[in-house]
Amino acid sequence: MTAHEATPEDAPAMLLIGTGERHYRQDALKSLAARYRILLIDDTAPTWQQPFLTDHQVSDLGDTAALNAAASSLAVAHDIGGVLTWNPAATAPAAAIAQLLGTAGLDPVAVRASRHQAAAHAVLDAHGVASARWVPVGKIGQLRIAAEHLGYPLVLKPAIAGSGSGSGRVGAVRVGGPAQLDAAYAFTARAAARHGTQSAGLLAEEYHHGPEVGVEVVSVPGRHVVAAITHTQRGEAFEVTDRLVAPALCSPVTDTAEATAVEALEALGITHGVSHVTVRLTTSGPKVTTVTPCLADDLIPHLVRLATGIDLVAAAADLAMGLEPDLRPGHLRAAAIGFRYPHAAGELGSLTMDRTLPSRIWCDRAVLEQQPGVSLAAPADGDTARLAHLVVTADTPALCRRYLDRALSTVHATIGEADDRAAA
Repeated sequence: MTAHEATPEDAPAMLLIGTGERHYRQDALKSLAARYRILLIDDTAPTWQQPFLTDHQVSDLGDTAALNAAASSLAVAHDIGGVLTWNPAATAPAAAIAQLLGTAGLDPVAVRASRHQAAAHAVLDAHGVASARWVPVGKIGQLRIAAEHLGYPLVLKPAIAGSGSGSGRVGAVRVGGPAQLDAAYAFTARAAARHGTQSAGLLAEEYHHGPEVGVEVVSVPGRHVVAAITHTQRGEAFEVTDRLVAPALCSPVTDTAEATAVEALEALGITHGVSHVTVRLTTSGPKVTTVTPCLADDLIPHLVRLATGIDLVAAAADLAMGLEPDLRPGHLRAAAIGFRYPHAAGELGSLTMDRTLPSRIWCDRAVLEQQPGVSLAAPADGDTARLAHLVVTADTPALCRRYLDRALSTVHATIGEADDRAAA
């Protein structure tokens, strides 16, 4: 196997568990390989990852015994200095493997509690950390009872969060009224089954109106450092439509969100690594909805680096190695990612965008994610793949959003007999 050509031969070895989708994680893997020799455990043999690896093992990421065996095999051949994952579903086994190998890491018990939505809510409630009201749900009848208690709209999601990009909701759906309950239950139950978490059931949460933000927190021994705030917008089907990192948008309201996110991490015992805490800014104050004890998805670490100069991937890796990360901002700008989804279900006939976008100084990347001929679902139908994503930068949040809207308007798809320009 050939390691990345930029990796020093005497660099420490990093065990990485899972890589995720190439579109969203290749930059992070490349960054790691420039600093460490990468030993990968993933559920499929490496393809695009191969140039960045020193060694690898294939293992079912949901099988703890198989994962431990794969890690032990790599540890025999290599002196492993740290364990890292950015796959939420692998955070608990990664913490356990780090403990087994004697490297820096999180408490596995704390990680498991944060992964299980009901357990996390119970801990937050016990510590007085503001979060949404919630009810565990097993069968559709229990969901109907929960809806009567919580009211509408509500959010239904797997009790144990899954992983991956795609629609940006991983089984979560907003339910506007009783007529939507059956379809929402079927969608979320399918998502839980796909990620192997169906035995844990589902979770119904009250839905709070108000901006959604992600608080990107770096936890080092004895302190938590908020590196950035990610502002998220969603569509009618609860899919993520765009994310924006802009220090200029910080305010007393987001300052309170930062404090609430840190309180949530402390309550759950998440005191090490990089976390993404989702908070709703409601009229009654910030409320925590999800705590993810690993690097965020959707290229959020890349946005943070573009907007602030802080490298969250490097910070997570350094912490895994027991080192002090460099969290000094180098600049303050705005960076955003936007997504396009199918406007209808059917076979993708064509997918195009303005080919000059990559040459624009404000366009960091413009990626078409699908090929003609693939069968697609619309966001309202459930789990759908994204058509494209675009990343832009600017000096101000307002200009950043204008650039993003301009870029997204050039993406066009023909699905079945319908063209999205005609549908719009």
